[in-house]
Amino acid sequence: MSGYDDSDHPVEPWGPHDWSHGAPHNSFSPIFMSMGIALFLFMMAQAWSFGTYTPGYIPGILLGLAIVGFGLFIFWRQDISFDGSYEPRSSGVPFKNIQIRKVAVWVFLMSEMMVFTSLFSTYMRYRLGIENCGDMYERLEASHELVSGATYTCFEPASHLIASSGWHLTPGAINTFALILSSFTIVQALRYAKMPDIDEEVRRRKVYRYLGSTWCLAVLFLTLKMVEWFIGFHIPEIGFLGISEQNIHPLVAEGYTINADAYTHHDYHDFIMNIQVSASLFYVTTGTHGAHVAGGIIGLSYMTYKAWRGGYTPTNAVSIEYFGLYWHFVDLVWVLVFPFFYLY
Repeated sequence: MSGYDDSDHPVEPWGPHDWSHGAPHNSFSPIFMSMGIALFLFMMAQAWSFGTYTPGYIPGILLGLAIVGFGLFIFWRQDISFDGSYEPRSSGVPFKNIQIRKVAVWVFLMSEMMVFTSLFSTYMRYRLGIENCGDMYERLEASHELVSGATYTCFEPASHLIASSGWHLTPGAINTFALILSSFTIVQALRYAKMPDIDEEVRRRKVYRYLGSTWCLAVLFLTLKMVEWFIGFHIPEIGFLGISEQNIHPLVAEGYTINADAYTHHDYHDFIMNIQVSASLFYVTTGTHGAHVAGGIIGLSYMTYKAWRGGYTPTNAVSIEYFGLYWHFVDLVWVLVFPFFYLY
């Protein structure tokens, strides 16, 4: 399929690879990464099981991450020498003459679409299938059937809390702008990497600066996500703008958690809610997207380093394009997550 003969391929399973022989089929990287991910997920499931936290599994979690990191290190050592000399194209229908790596990225993104489609469809199923907490409260109040101290199972969207004020909505709004801007910076990095008539030093600076800017925007996204979930922030008084001093509490401090079976909201008087379903859907969906952003940060860290070394030229700039496809997908998913979970 590729047209490369690697029968005399030297054994280079750990590091710097001669790409004139084709791909490093004997690489240990996939093995270590698979083992590390499996160990990490197993230990995570054991550490947080049915709302119970068991700290004894934390060393196993860290070991899994360390193994994944070692696998990534092997992969980066083998990729750092990639100069574009090996870019096989598919020979079969329907992907004939298309780069095999690009086909692989699109297949991966299609599988990712199924993941997020499942999350969105589950959200809509329960959002429409379980009575809204606000509607239930109004109905019980109107019929004088509200029982003090009783717990009612209903659907309380996170937007009721987040969109209750502009300050609560601020981290999500900034994150939306940051991801949209990051799609622009990754395209600019690809643009300068592909330019044929540009000084190599100018290319190096432009590419690594745009990739570094994308990395900074991604880190900003996750930082604000942690602020929104766990930390909160303080608003000082700004008299000439009419802004009063206040503390914006994080979602966890407000009681909006996945095990919230006795949640209360200031809009509802003496109304106790079991919101485990709605809160779980919010955290699983936004957390899954956040995990994809974290994966992008890891990839951008390496790509920025490679660009700083002058590793991207018109012959191998397609590597940025392939990552860009993934990053645009992450951006697009957030454009859907934000209105669904933060506004609606």
